Amino acid sequence: QGQLVESGGGLVHTGGSLRLSCAASGIIFSINTMGWYRQAPGKERELVATVTSDGRTNYADSVKGRFTISRDKNTVYLQMNSLKPEDTAVYYCNLDQRNTATMIPYRYWGQGTQVTVSS
Repeated sequence: QGQLVESGGGLVHTGGSLRLSCAASGIIFSINTMGWYRQAPGKERELVATVTSDGRTNYADSVKGRFTISRDKNTVYLQMNSLKPEDTAVYYCNLDQRNTATMIPYRYWGQGTQVTVSS
């Protein structure tokens, strides 16, 4: 099974930057997607950005041009620039993969890291 360990959250002022990291360990199949989701108080969890094992990226419209997702093997990063108060949320790392032998899908979540942007 996969395990995800996140780091890098914190408190910044508007316009500041933070970098989140997430390391995946355990059974990791070669074809997978890693990404970041976030959940603000009273709201549903939403996609922030994803990156596939072959490097394709996807971003929420609200973060395009400000956030950059990247990965190095089984570690995924989220560089967040020009942060806004509305970016305040708990950020969760995600790993989606499929067992290449059985085709059974698996989804894993990190424990979450708080990002707070003060105005």
